[in-house]
Formats: sequence, C-alpha cells, structure tokens
Amino acid sequence: MEDAKIVALYLARDETALAHSAAKYGRALRSLGAKLISDEQSVEECENDTYFKAWNSIPPHEPRSYLFAFLAKIMRSTVLNLCKMRSAQRRSAVLTELSAEMEQCIPSPSDTECLIDGIVLGEAISRFLRTLTEEQRCVFLRRYWYFDSVAEISNKLGITESKTKSTLFRLRNSLRLYLEKEGYEL
Repeated sequence: MEDAKIVALYLARDETALAHSAAKYGRALRSLGAKLISDEQSVEECENDTYFKAWNSIPPHEPRSYLFAFLAKIMRSTVLNLCKMRSAQRRSAVLTELSAEMEQCIPSPSDTECLIDGIVLGEAISRFLRTLTEEQRCVFLRRYWYFDSVAEISNKLGITESKTKSTLFRLRNSLRLYLEKEGYEL
C-alpha cells in the first residue's frame, strides 16, 4: 500500500493503518532498532511504541510522502531513549564508538541554552549534508543515523571498507571545519 493511503488511514483513525505500517516497514524498523539493542523483545517493544507514537502524531503531522522517514525517526528516538535508560547501568558499545567519533566535531550540550543551540546545530549539519555528494551523504547518514557498521556501508554502496573509513574520517574533519566556520567552538 502506498504511503499516502496509509497516512489517510491514520487520519481517518482507522486502526488498519498500524497493520499496514508494520507490513510495509516493520522489518526495516526492527533492523534499525537491532543496531543498538540486541534483545529482540525490546526491539519489538520499541517498534510497537513507534506505531503508537505515530498514531498519536498523525494528525497534526501528515507524512504522506515520507512515512518511512517519519517512522524511522520515531523508532530511532525510542531506541535511543531505551539505551539511555539502560546506560545508567552500562553503556552500549555501538553508542560509545559512534559518540567518540562524533564528539571530535560536534559540541556536547550541557544546559538548556545548549538545547536551543541544538536546533540551530541540526540546521547547520543539514546545510553541511547538502554540500556533499550523494555517496558522501549516504555514507554519513548510514553510519550516524542508521548506525550501520563500516562493513555494512561498504556492502550497500559497493565500495571498499578502506574507502568507507577514509570517507568517514574526511567527512568528520570537514564537518568540524564547517561548524567552526559557523561559529561553533569545538
């Protein structure tokens, strides 16, 4: 079923929208969640929470042409929140690795003022991403949005792991320089 029709079901408050969403995007959402949480039951709970949050968010949002991105953002946020809760006891190795990579080029928020700055920072990163080639943007997003490993990115894009690693290294350095030009102190 097309995204616009599924969203129309959400807008009509038809519960079959949930089943259609799960049938079309459930596997991809679970795959995204499994990158950070190895517990299959927790991933399924996050997926169900995603559909519940989507149900409560549509309306006012009407993601007719970007339903997967809408659901993926909710799933990602749900999984990260679960990881934060669990990190009070221990920290995920994947999150630690990705955080260490990105903290070289992105300032970390420490107070409410930084939360507002986070919105502006997100816009600056979006502008940076628009300056990249399609392949560079895909490598960056696959690593830092979808949490793909270097090997997974290489396989998906048909490039060597060495090229993927060097691309990520260059992109982090470019992002750091870009943000410094935008006035961020790193």
